[in-house]
Amino acid sequence: MPKRGKKYREAAQKIDRARNYTPEEAIHLLKEVAYTQFDPTAEVHIRLGVDPRHSDQQVRGTVVLPHGTGKKVKILVFAEGEDAKIAEEAGADYVGSDEYIQKIQKEGWLDFDVAIATPQMMSKVARLGRILGPRGLMPSPKAGTVVRGEDLPRVIDEIRRGRVEFRVDRTGNLHIPFGKVRAFSEEQLLENLAAVMEAVVRAKPSAAKGTYIRRVTVAPSMGPGIRVDPRLAESMRSA
Repeated sequence: MPKRGKKYREAAQKIDRARNYTPEEAIHLLKEVAYTQFDPTAEVHIRLGVDPRHSDQQVRGTVVLPHGTGKKVKILVFAEGEDAKIAEEAGADYVGSDEYIQKIQKEGWLDFDVAIATPQMMSKVARLGRILGPRGLMPSPKAGTVVRGEDLPRVIDEIRRGRVEFRVDRTGNLHIPFGKVRAFSEEQLLENLAAVMEAVVRAKPSAAKGTYIRRVTVAPSMGPGIRVDPRLAESMRSA
């Protein structure tokens, strides 16, 4: 286990590690244990009762956070012709085709947070799978980032407003950002967390048996985790 710094240890002392807090208590405590000079991201880590080795127990989805993520998102759209014009008018940061594919392949350029592609572009974009896939940047129909031209304005707007993608990792966990610890009020963080939990519950695969939400932990970036009562977290509903 890595040695923790003094500020981390002091923050961790404020948390009762044997206790499951209510969502309200956890969010209040989240603000108290944030010690970094920058405004840390509020993160929720969810242990699921699924076996990701089975294709019918994959958990994946998207959620539009009511109050956004607090982060300016850079959007790259792979599109040509009229679709490219639509993407530019919708406010995408980068729009193009072969020039961006080559820039990623040859220069390792990754100065974007979300990549969107039209269906016609996927035969070209597929060659970027080994680069974008491991970073969670590969456009995918399941993630809602392979869309027709007429849907580009809606998808770009959702991402700007705080659409977040989540996907279970190989250990059966989800790791989802839901705001900024200091910039957001406790009420805003609670509403964003409720939207996340509601989306995760909706994404429960039919093949999952037993307890679905096993553990819920909220934490600031680089800070200690705060356990939330999984039953209360699972029952949260967004406004």
